[in-house]
Amino acid sequence: MKDIPELGIGIGWRPEIAGAVEGLSGVDWVEAVAENLCPGHLPDSLVRLRERGVTVVPHGVSLGLGGAERPDARRLADLAERAEALGSPLVTEHIAFVRAGGPLTASPALEAGHLLPVPRTRDALRVLCENVRIAQDALPVPLAVENIAALISWPGEEMSEGQFLAELVERTGVRLLIDVANLHTNQVNRGEDPAKALDELPVEAIAYVHVAGGVERDGVWHDTHAHPVTRPVLDVLAQLRSRVAPPGVLLERDDDFPPASELAGELTVIRETLTITAHTGSATATASPTATATATATATGEPATLSHPAAGARRDARPGTLLVAAPIPSAPPVPSVPSVPRQLPSDDGTSDSSTDAARERLALREAALLSALVAGTPVPEGFDTRRVRVQSRALAAKRADVIAKVAPELPGILGGGYRPAFLSYAATRPMRAGYRRDALDFAEHLLIEGRPEDPVARRELTSWWQERAGSRPPRRATRLVRRARAALAGR
Repeated sequence: MKDIPELGIGIGWRPEIAGAVEGLSGVDWVEAVAENLCPGHLPDSLVRLRERGVTVVPHGVSLGLGGAERPDARRLADLAERAEALGSPLVTEHIAFVRAGGPLTASPALEAGHLLPVPRTRDALRVLCENVRIAQDALPVPLAVENIAALISWPGEEMSEGQFLAELVERTGVRLLIDVANLHTNQVNRGEDPAKALDELPVEAIAYVHVAGGVERDGVWHDTHAHPVTRPVLDVLAQLRSRVAPPGVLLERDDDFPPASELAGELTVIRETLTITAHTGSATATASPTATATATATATGEPATLSHPAAGARRDARPGTLLVAAPIPSAPPVPSVPSVPRQLPSDDGTSDSSTDAARERLALREAALLSALVAGTPVPEGFDTRRVRVQSRALAAKRADVIAKVAPELPGILGGGYRPAFLSYAATRPMRAGYRRDALDFAEHLLIEGRPEDPVARRELTSWWQERAGSRPPRRATRLVRRARAALAGR
């Protein structure tokens, strides 16, 4: 494994906070979502940051390295192009699957629109390792892969998270992007101890660390990246720092962006957490309240005032302060995972199970789960049905939010009826070709059903659909045929 570059303290670059990021002091590097960048037309803000010597790392979200299919060559080429355009020292992706179905299962292809966990099994590890090697060969710079947050657990898992990551690194040499907020999320939702994971994974392989906020909803912790960083997440960061000095640490924020001053406050708390832990060696070290306007919350979630606030510090808990999450129902205990040999069967064809066979088995499992999540089919045996339904609602809500941004005319036309109409639509109709296609499919669905009932709104929706679909709305005969097809498909 080559030397990992020293990155320092960074923040996730997003168009909504581009100006704020440029104005923050002490930012050594930024991370940008790779799929949102065009190599030939980089945002002016990123160009200026690069000219100042700020490192930019592209962060991919669509490869689906944990999926049963081999990585798409076009997506890999796109990621490589962005890394070269940015002069990046590395690129990052996720240990997740984002689509399922298709040729391996002889079933319709399904898109999740979200990062979903892979089962920690030998089959999944074998497939993931090959996919990572394919990506490594296609990329001009080193690859690091991120652990994700999950609401649900796979039945029949054979490894803990730390063991799974350790085997992946040993067999591929890939670097790790460790998200401490995701470790906390999995502690709440799956009963997994972050300290155990950190003890088991090879901390020397860490390329950098993510820190982010979340919120409790529906009895589980959601890794939203739209809320302040919580004290428990900082504690996990301290645990990690007590084991290793990570080359980089980055604050993620993807929505509900606070003022620049509050982002600066969170970055300060992250720096202090790292510094205090380095000096004391304590895994529970936290930032001093005298340096930033940091608050802890009471058990009810109400902010507690600082005992020694810094000059000018506010006493109320604004979006940039640190809150302890309200109590959350305990996750069911996770059965202990048996020790896994350091050397799993090789991929040289001598084992009793080829990678292709492992892909087929994994494909069936992932397709069954994703179908339950996005198409309303029965929950596969062994899963917690309640948790799967919570995840399903979360995916539908995310789709509704993204469509409202991609096609803001739809909420404008439908008004208060937009969200319930879309959630009803999404309950049994998977996204088939990205969010823009999803917006058109949703509008077409409403028009086929003769909605919205208001004739003015229906004409506006028809006009919107025509301008983008390039054809007339379906006539009665076409509607009947499509309804018949939907009925035959069980929809």
